[in-house]
Amino acid sequence: MKKVIQLHQTTPEQLVQDILLGVKGEIESLKKDFRPQEPEEYLTRSEVSKMLKVDLSTVHHWTKSGRLRRYGLGRRVYYKRSDIEQSLLEITPQIH
Repeated sequence: MKKVIQLHQTTPEQLVQDILLGVKGEIESLKKDFRPQEPEEYLTRSEVSKMLKVDLSTVHHWTKSGRLRRYGLGRRVYYKRSDIEQSLLEITPQIH
């Protein structure tokens, strides 16, 4: 059995306008929450060193101790920017 919807006191033009208004509202709502996914950025050791304002030996030490995760391609070593940013910890004030 088919459902039938009857609209009273609504013109076809008004129905179209109401539908468009509803669709526009939904699109605006989606735009607010939409975050395009950016491609992953890979950094060299030198770039990580400059980004964190530390010496290359510090980047090496943090990598060896597991604080930073490295990725390799051939003999080259790279770090994901998102991994570096996630490695940064919030420092909460100490109450004495």
